[in-house]
Amino acid sequence: MNWEQLLSLKRQGDKGKRLRIEQDDTRLGFEVDYDRIIFSAAFRSLQDKTQVIPLSKTDFVHTRLTHSLEVSVVGRSLGRLVGKKVIEKHPHLKEVHGFHMNDFGAIVAAASLAHDIGNPPFGHSGEKAIGEYFSIGNGQKYKENLTAKQWQDLVDFEGNANGFTVLTGSRPGIEGGLRISFATLGAFTKYPKESLPKKPTKNIADKKYGFFQTDKDFFQEVASDLGMIPNKSGDDIGFERHPLAYLVEAADDICYTIIDFEDGINLGLVSEDFALEYLIKLVKDSIDSSKYKTLETKEDRISYLRALAIGSLINDAVNVFIANEDAILAGEFPYSIMEKSKYKAQMQDIINLSVDKIYQSREVIEKEIVGYQIIQTLLDKFITAFDNNHNGTASNYDALIMKLLPEKHHLNKENLYERLLHICHYISLLTDGNALELFNTINGKKGI
Repeated sequence: MNWEQLLSLKRQGDKGKRLRIEQDDTRLGFEVDYDRIIFSAAFRSLQDKTQVIPLSKTDFVHTRLTHSLEVSVVGRSLGRLVGKKVIEKHPHLKEVHGFHMNDFGAIVAAASLAHDIGNPPFGHSGEKAIGEYFSIGNGQKYKENLTAKQWQDLVDFEGNANGFTVLTGSRPGIEGGLRISFATLGAFTKYPKESLPKKPTKNIADKKYGFFQTDKDFFQEVASDLGMIPNKSGDDIGFERHPLAYLVEAADDICYTIIDFEDGINLGLVSEDFALEYLIKLVKDSIDSSKYKTLETKEDRISYLRALAIGSLINDAVNVFIANEDAILAGEFPYSIMEKSKYKAQMQDIINLSVDKIYQSREVIEKEIVGYQIIQTLLDKFITAFDNNHNGTASNYDALIMKLLPEKHHLNKENLYERLLHICHYISLLTDGNALELFNTINGKKGI
């Protein structure tokens, strides 16, 4: 792969290439991506979506919105620092093509901002609730009428693939169609493959999948334009990662590891003594002990350690990327950046403690159980009504349920797979609060 092609400003619907040197320097072409994402309805809904503690009312806890903003800040730093070194190594990128380090930062920031935009309500349990509706729930009855790949899209419902749909609006009736640059779409797609085949491989890019069957043609267009390396065999579609996808992933890894840990400390789920023991290993080379001793509150002390820890991890991630740039461009780096970090063991210690004390806390488990029931109920009611309405067999109850479905989602979907995916997409865009309100309405728990 080559950087000139990977940094494509081409957008959906464009004819031919678009060049960086044609852009207005007052607002970089890639900065437009960031602006379009942040003003989108799908991004705004992240303010009421779970990050760690579902439906939490405490001021301390991050939502998907605050998490995404923080990941974008870390992503911008990673992109700029990498961009500076890449341009020093390949000066023609600036001298001939007009690229500079801020372009790298803008791409990674925009992709990082959007990294959770396709996630359903109630955190990762939301994805599992959708998948299990089909694999072990009432949705099993649809399997025989779907292809293997269509079925896999549903039973392994993937927020990353749903996010690609949101950003591109590449099929009718989808919230999105933001005309994001191909470079940002490439950086956004951490898993550039179909849901099948599921590969028994250690390649990080094969861990999940990045696009639904409905979006595969457009994804192939994006990947081809960017010069991403195909690894398909037969009819199976898959590519090696866009290099900047590694930085988007690293930004997310850094933030959820450190900031979820900070949330747990501030909520009292993790003791401050643990915080000192675990975080000090990341900041021992940069901490100002005299400054630290002047901080009077737990929140201030943890905030200071968190900032230093993120700084340490950013600098190390940049070093790992640059040391492996040639392998990454050749599609021969099957690891995440943080897997090769000198702080890998320290990060894993923090994640293990977070799993034990935060992710498996009673409050989280109780709220995830509630979320699970909400999503499965909504899926069943809306899929049944939508499918019966299409088939002309809708009951009066189905007709009432359809009236709860926003008008923009009343589309004629001739294909069963598209009908099922359409409702999954609708449910995925609900906030935690929207989903709870709909659930209460359907179950007769809302006051009349």
